[in-house]
Amino acid sequence: MNVDNTDSVATLEKLRRLPADRRRVLFTGGTVVTMDPGLGVIDNGDVLIEGDTITAVGRGLAADDALVVDATGMLLTPGFVDTHRHAWEAQLRRVMPDVDDLGGYVTTTLAGYATVYRPEDMYVGTRLAALTAIDSGITTMLDFSHNSRTREHSDAAVEALLDTGIRGVHASMGPHFGAWDRQWPGDLARIKDRYFSSDEQLLTLRVAALATDEIAGPALAYGPELARCAAELGVGVSVDAVFGQSSSEAVMRWAQQGILGPDVTLIHSTGLTPEAWKAMGDTGTTVALAPTSDAQIGLETAIPAVDEALSVGIRPGLSIDVEVALASDMFTQMRTLHAIQRMRAVNAAYGTDQQPSRITTHDVLDFATLQGARTNGLARVTGSLTPGKKADLLAVRAEDLNNMPLNDPIGTVVLGCDARNISAVLINGEPRKWNGDVLDVDLTALRGEVHASREYVLNATAA
Repeated sequence: MNVDNTDSVATLEKLRRLPADRRRVLFTGGTVVTMDPGLGVIDNGDVLIEGDTITAVGRGLAADDALVVDATGMLLTPGFVDTHRHAWEAQLRRVMPDVDDLGGYVTTTLAGYATVYRPEDMYVGTRLAALTAIDSGITTMLDFSHNSRTREHSDAAVEALLDTGIRGVHASMGPHFGAWDRQWPGDLARIKDRYFSSDEQLLTLRVAALATDEIAGPALAYGPELARCAAELGVGVSVDAVFGQSSSEAVMRWAQQGILGPDVTLIHSTGLTPEAWKAMGDTGTTVALAPTSDAQIGLETAIPAVDEALSVGIRPGLSIDVEVALASDMFTQMRTLHAIQRMRAVNAAYGTDQQPSRITTHDVLDFATLQGARTNGLARVTGSLTPGKKADLLAVRAEDLNNMPLNDPIGTVVLGCDARNISAVLINGEPRKWNGDVLDVDLTALRGEVHASREYVLNATAA
């Protein structure tokens, strides 16, 4: 049976008929890009999945009672990990593709559209973003949900993640502008008890915050109070809008206060001082880059801070950010970062005898998988095809017109592929995309919901 031929429907039906906790599925004969430093790339390799877990990776694996999926001509890779996306905005995709600066985005989206969102709009946008993520090979998505106007808004965002089957991280924050119930962050305890009571589930919770009080006031700015809130809940923190001198001063203050560390993620991190970067490196703080957002919108220096991160020992994760102005997929993020960093390195050495220090396709795929998982606090769970980790796996067609012939597996994933090449997506061992189609989605109904929500938001904002 094959993941991608006329037998694929029968394969899927057999797979789904097996009780989830007793499934044994062997993907065989593919090129396995493990992203595990100890395993590397395995030609003509196999991946054995038992239940929701990868139990073996190698060649010639024996599994007589397993459902065998022929992955010949395929690349088997870990799913991508998105470390920061404002998913509720998805029905407003590309509504402002040429936005010139952060102020334009904030004024139009956060001070405008966001203020009229109903819980059902939160659900529709978040579900659309998560399904699109799955379609393009993102198996883990951190939803920086910064429009939590009421308890119902928060619940709708979480339930949208649940309903798609994505490995979701709900990072909750109150809204920047407009009327809201002021239930955040106090409501986080209720949210955790209701949706995040077990460590053995697809969804995890984080506290979301801003770096400073410049945009929306002190209530949303990270500091000792929110750090204490996160510690009491036992969750991590994701901090957005980390830009420039004021954020550099905040980073130094957080270091002095002892509230930086591996459980804290700083998003963007453009235009920071060397002193701030040193403090981040010394404390093991994680970083989420948003390559297209920084460059296209022009955030602070407009240069994704990959060199700065690497210089202090931080290997960053990658993220999508805002679909109102940007692309939705991880392939675009990897290519953008790869091109910008290498351009910058060569330009800096031009006319000198210095050798450019260039990142590689392996680096950016590492950022998009293993380092993204670490940034989201999920390195033990996902990010590589490592025995013992959960089965978050992509089967990518390497012999499609735009990929053949397969010469370099990692180069092909980073520079050749797009969503159309992804034949199958498994999340926690469960098929979510198969033979090129996202499963369990009524596209006609979804399209109607998305259009209706968009029209309501646009009309309500204009009223």
